[in-house]
Amino acid sequence: MKNKTFTTILLGAVAAVSLAGCSPAAKQGAPSEAGTTVAQGAAQTETGANQGDETDASSPGGETGSAHYTVGIGQFAVHGSLDNCREGFIQGLAEEGIVEGENLTILYENANADGAASSQIAANFLSNKADLICAIATPMAQSAYSAARKSGLPVIYTAVTDPVAAELANADKTPVGEVTGTSDKLPVTEQLAMIREVLPDAAKIGIMYSTSEVNSLSAIEEYKAAAAEYGFEIVESGVSSTAEVPLAADQLVEKVDCINNLTDNTVVSALQVVLDAAGKKGIPVFGSEIEQVKAGCLASVGLDYVELGKQTGRMAAKVLKGEAKAGELSFEIIEGGSFYGNTKVAEQLGITLPESLVSGAAEMFDDIAP
Repeated sequence: MKNKTFTTILLGAVAAVSLAGCSPAAKQGAPSEAGTTVAQGAAQTETGANQGDETDASSPGGETGSAHYTVGIGQFAVHGSLDNCREGFIQGLAEEGIVEGENLTILYENANADGAASSQIAANFLSNKADLICAIATPMAQSAYSAARKSGLPVIYTAVTDPVAAELANADKTPVGEVTGTSDKLPVTEQLAMIREVLPDAAKIGIMYSTSEVNSLSAIEEYKAAAAEYGFEIVESGVSSTAEVPLAADQLVEKVDCINNLTDNTVVSALQVVLDAAGKKGIPVFGSEIEQVKAGCLASVGLDYVELGKQTGRMAAKVLKGEAKAGELSFEIIEGGSFYGNTKVAEQLGITLPESLVSGAAEMFDDIAP
């Protein structure tokens, strides 16, 4: 009787261990300490149990509502336009039924304008088994694709001015691999026409840019090619880091009639320094998007980066749902630019913004954001 009882207990224990080993949670391994990974594992376990099979619910291509996705969002720097891109990207995913907290886990990291950090962030997303990387700004997109290329993990970028120059796309806009997204190519001729209308007597436009950002190098060349048509000369000033911006700004304001700011991540991160230097000389600074105008630039024919982010999110949703591969989608460019002006800045500079611009403005601001 004693031997029979022991045998029964032993068989029961073996059966319990066998069942545990066959569970969806066991197949996926123990979750890491990161809360995002735990949430993903829980969603995968629940889906596997409901379907009664061994499908990994986190893999791109599942039906929305039954799948759970993990997306790594890598942002190159902290500033308004890139923040807006991130916000818009999440909204774009939600429009397609991929909602954070429901069927989406977001891993977010910011490189603070550090190229080495960008590479580490991309590596972290790979090790955390992200289904897709959203790379915000050119340096982050380059780092993410470099890290993900061998694995085939899709990279969807946004706020990349010139994907071809960044070697993320071919000349015909097709991807070089499993990488695609949206370009924030500046409306250069519209911006120059606007500056001419605001400053009819100006001759020299100063542009500061980071020598390591290919997006800025591309934009500079486009400005130089178009400037003469509007009676301008471009005076450029290259910097290698934000630490060089104060001296470069002080030198630049001595040579120009106004400054035109790009979407350069290094310079935008130190925009207040540029504005302070220009303000001391009474020189207007023109922005390239809405957040720069809010912060103290006089005006811009710029892009709406929330909308750019939404456009990117919708592209990412196609890839996550399995409707298309990143390598099958040509990059997209947001259409057109809108006029934004700041009447407070205009008042401080003693400039009257033309009614022809103000009447058609997408938005006007009467204060300077702190």
